[in-house]
Amino acid sequence: MKVSIIGTGIYGLSLAINIVNNGYNVMMWSENKELVNDFKNNHKLNTFTNKDIPKEISLTNSLRKCINNTELIIIATSAKYVRSICEEIKEYYNSKIDIIIASKGIEIESCSFLSDIVTDILNTKRVGVISGPTFAKDLINLEPCALNLATKSNDTIKKVSSIIKCENIKLRCINDLYGTELVGSVKNIIAISSGIIEGLGYKESTRAFLITESIYDIKELLINLNGDVDTILSYAGIGDLMLTAGSNKSRNYQFGVLIGKNEKQEVIDDFLKNNTVEGFYTIKAIKKIIDKNNLNTPLINVIYDIIINKNNPKILTEYLTK
Repeated sequence: MKVSIIGTGIYGLSLAINIVNNGYNVMMWSENKELVNDFKNNHKLNTFTNKDIPKEISLTNSLRKCINNTELIIIATSAKYVRSICEEIKEYYNSKIDIIIASKGIEIESCSFLSDIVTDILNTKRVGVISGPTFAKDLINLEPCALNLATKSNDTIKKVSSIIKCENIKLRCINDLYGTELVGSVKNIIAISSGIIEGLGYKESTRAFLITESIYDIKELLINLNGDVDTILSYAGIGDLMLTAGSNKSRNYQFGVLIGKNEKQEVIDDFLKNNTVEGFYTIKAIKKIIDKNNLNTPLINVIYDIIINKNNPKILTEYLTK
């Protein structure tokens, strides 16, 4: 049986390796023709890992070929590409195929949740989101990890559970799609601010202070944007927040460190160019939503002023201690 993963990044690859271990074949899509050709020649993805890639994983540049006769589609691209991907695959998509979103973020232009984009363009209710405290390298190394599967479809729960749940991945199912997407997006913003704290020279106590303070803003967003406040307590909530905002393995965190250290703008721009920093894009959409709904999120407002308006990063600790 076949599973399709759209996006050949390290997170998509880590999911593919675990799914193969469950007895499925995985076809991954990439727009990078050189990457696909190299893979066909040597069956390696050295950009992401030096581990052997299972023979059950294949790569293609053709979206049509990728999703043909598949059991499940997993979208694992950057959030900003989800709309264009859906527009491209709708010609070939069968509405009986479940779609899982592994991307995290909110579309900047429309402020739409990714699940709404997929649902509207592909005219399907078989949509879910996976989110939780999982670094791709830990998944690739088959370390014990946990994910939430958020969906309103019982059929999707059955299908996806059999494909993703395995010896080293615990899957807990909830029906709060919006809340899961929201906490998965906002945690990247908080991770940037946590990196700023390190860049300013402060230690674990201040970071823990910051992360705890962020829960108030997250709660405000959940209450007002049709999410379930209990989702804060899930793997996708506090679990992913603790991981991403507490580790310098996170690219969002690393980006924040550069800001906190007042690195030159060209250094920061170069990091953004060469790394996916979802929090940088997400905060633009979140701020639009906050302003439109007149929400009380003072910490996120401060982070926005630092990241986007380029205010002095010291205003973050000034806010915390006032």
